This record gives sequence, structure tokens and C-alpha cells, in this order.
Amino acid sequence: MTISHIAVWVANLEEMRLFYETWFGARSGAKYENSKKRFESYFLSFDSGIRIELMKKDGVAFSPCGDESCFSGAEDCSRFVAPERVGYAHLAFSTGSEAAVDDLTKRLAAAGTPILSGPRRTGDGYYESVIADPEGNLVEITA
Repeated sequence: MTISHIAVWVANLEEMRLFYETWFGARSGAKYENSKKRFESYFLSFDSGIRIELMKKDGVAFSPCGDESCFSGAEDCSRFVAPERVGYAHLAFSTGSEAAVDDLTKRLAAAGTPILSGPRRTGDGYYESVIADPEGNLVEITA
């Protein structure tokens, strides 16, 4: 058995698609739209065969800091990081080397992406950095 895809609700579908295409080599399929359900999505494919479905639907709450006061739908919310809670914690992308982790982390930082930790060696032996995507979702970049 294999995982088919991982789905993520997003507030800004186009910004999130572009972020993962630009920084992690995602290839986007055609945009799917269901006007009756007010739903739209993209499937992003990666060389490993893994896919992420970015989904947007009217009425799905977005609250990166725990309440509705911090996001109006037009605000830049990259300074907010999703709080720790039970459920999915992060996405992890393997670059293949420590040098590639360092390089990608430096380029993301130069572009204004929040770097939350690292690059560093973790207690369990991973070499990684942790960033926040444009909507505050945690992303690990590993060797």
C-alpha cells in the first residue's frame, strides 16, 4: 500500500502553489474548480511520486494564530506559525545532502521566508532546517 496524496486546506491557493513550485520543485496539474461547491484545488507532484493536494473552499476557517483576528484574507500571514496541536505537524522534504539543506535554507531566508530553526543536527541524527510556508505550515528541509 502507498500513500496517494496529502491534502492541505489553504487560504491563498495561487500563492501556495507558486511557493511549492518555486522552492520544492513541485509540478502543478490543472486547476480543478467546482463552482457548485465553491471548491478549487491543485495537485502538486514531486519527483519522488508523492503528491500534495492544495484545496480552497469558501467557509473553511483559516486561523494561524488561534483566532480570526489575525487573518482577514488579504493580510500577509507569513509571520504566523500554525500552533502545535494534535494532528499533522509538518511536511518534510529531503534534499539529499547537508550542503543542499544549507543552500536552500539560505535562499529561502534571502527571499523572506521565516526560518524557524537550523540548519542543525537534531538529537535523533537528522540534519535539517524548519521553515514556515506562506500560511504558517511547518516544513522541514532534511539531508
